[in-house]
Amino acid sequence: MKPDRTPNRGDEAPAACPGRRRLARTPLIVLSAIAPVGLLALVPTHAAMPVDRAKVDVAGPSADSNEISRPPVVHDPELAPLRADGSAILGEFEPAVAPFMVALDEQTVEYEVTALTVLPGETVDVRVLGPEGPTGYGLRFAGGDVLAATSDGWTWQAPDEPGMHALRVEPEGSTEAVHVNVMVLHPREHVSDDELHGYRIGHYQERPLRGNLAYVAPEGFIEVPAEAEDVLVSPHFTIGQFLSKQPGSPRFLALSMPLVRKLEAVLARANASGIETPTFHVMSGFRTPWYNASIGNKTIYSRHLWGDAADIFVDVDGNQDMDDINGDGRADAADARLLADLVAEVESSGRPGILPGGIGLYRRASHRGPFVHVDARGQAARW
Repeated sequence: MKPDRTPNRGDEAPAACPGRRRLARTPLIVLSAIAPVGLLALVPTHAAMPVDRAKVDVAGPSADSNEISRPPVVHDPELAPLRADGSAILGEFEPAVAPFMVALDEQTVEYEVTALTVLPGETVDVRVLGPEGPTGYGLRFAGGDVLAATSDGWTWQAPDEPGMHALRVEPEGSTEAVHVNVMVLHPREHVSDDELHGYRIGHYQERPLRGNLAYVAPEGFIEVPAEAEDVLVSPHFTIGQFLSKQPGSPRFLALSMPLVRKLEAVLARANASGIETPTFHVMSGFRTPWYNASIGNKTIYSRHLWGDAADIFVDVDGNQDMDDINGDGRADAADARLLADLVAEVESSGRPGILPGGIGLYRRASHRGPFVHVDARGQAARW
């Protein structure tokens, strides 16, 4: 194992410091043909109707021709989290924006695939946005349960046990869909003696940095078996890219979705500027506090400990080193500077959902090439 000795000078900086992976698709079933009878009655605005799980799989149209179609629900035990197609890892970048507007609680889904982290038993409101609401759309799920069908979508409850599951919102008669890869967390209360099922986690500080709630210990950790490392967390990043170099089987991590959304935005900006790359190489993502200390890092508040930081570079040729993205014939700090400038452009763009954070430029060292640190701490920091 090659230890990750990336320094974290900026992680505690004062606030004032200044192709694409092809998505595996499954043929969709026309939901209107299998919608449960009990879900076809009209519900008043903002009202919710409990879903009878026993009837979810019952096929057949409503016998009452005067009833107005409700958004159907399909329990599909075969539905699995969407994975990257490894054969397309060096393919052309495509934006993969969501084909229609969906919100998970208050977070609008920007892409056709996203990850969602929840605690066991937690409920999530899945809503189809727009003037017509969920009319003509259905929700397909495997694990957990749909507690209610509402006037603008559904209320889904996560399973009681940690694991990976899938939700899919799909229009009737279309192959388009919004895929949600759900990560049910192991709650942090399950960490005992600084370990989670034998995996060393270490100790988070009891007092958040400067009282900032972003530095409260993560609410839970995602279990990632080796066979699940290619599960997508967004169109161009897999969960395996953010795993710590700390060995173990299975491994665990915390993951910040604001960071993932930020990386997707930077990737889109890079490709729009002429840097053709289907993803970024994530040299370092999540680190447990134990691992961070074991490699000599003194930063007890590093955003890496929250899965909210990534050290990235462009590596289309796969040689584990920064590519010559500015075209000057060398791969050096100038290429990292160009990448850092793209991150800064995204931060200053005013794009909704993009949090400011740390941008750190690192020059070439004897054991690695140049790279850029990116995080989504909510406050700008530069080094």
